[in-house]
Amino acid sequence: MAEPRIVTAAVLIVGNEILSGRTQDVNLAYLAKRLNELGIRLREARVVADVEADIVAAVNACRARYDYVFTTGGIGPTHDDITAECVAKAFGLPLIRNPEAVARLERHYEAGMLNEARLRMANTPEGATLIDNPVSIAPGFQIGNVIVFAGVPRIMQAMFDGIAGRLVGGAPVLSRTVSAAVAEGAIAAGLGDLQRRYPSLDIGSYPYFRQGRFGASFVLRGTEQAQIDAAAMELRALITELGGDPLEGDATAR
Repeated sequence: MAEPRIVTAAVLIVGNEILSGRTQDVNLAYLAKRLNELGIRLREARVVADVEADIVAAVNACRARYDYVFTTGGIGPTHDDITAECVAKAFGLPLIRNPEAVARLERHYEAGMLNEARLRMANTPEGATLIDNPVSIAPGFQIGNVIVFAGVPRIMQAMFDGIAGRLVGGAPVLSRTVSAAVAEGAIAAGLGDLQRRYPSLDIGSYPYFRQGRFGASFVLRGTEQAQIDAAAMELRALITELGGDPLEGDATAR
């Protein structure tokens, strides 16, 4: 039986406000969760400054490596909103004032309110497909495997919901979590051996300090439930051998 195809993605978070700490990004967690549900594995995330060369380089590097690239931010009306023109340059395409995007803005704004700054939000690479924005009208767009979203979380989420149905994923990624009050240093060798026995799984260790004790939550992720269950059984046995009490689920959530 052929192995299920793994579909991958990267997220580019564009904006000096993220790098300066002025704005806290919440889009990455949302995208990671939703993509996982669709069988798309998020392999990389970058925060990129509002610098043309950096955005162009990041788009080109990621679109060559991953099935999908999602960008957030930089498609508003101000001078530092340069994502659209950078994506156009990455593809070697002209940046145009998209007629359909202009029409949407014209229907949205009252007469005399659609100024040149707002019209910048209608700029897309030539040949791009628009992405609906039911919150504030100004659309995102897709060109090739690059999907460009607004940075405002509510708008980004609405845009994602609108295009989720056309994303083609692979096998859904399943997961199981086992937690225990054991130190990572004590279980590290055995956990490494477990990973080698189950190379098709991603096995992660996430430490915590709770009620004066160190412990960790161990997450097993993969596409085959039988593999996850078998590895979880071995993990529970390993924890017990080390004197721990294995518990299902994330201990930090208790």
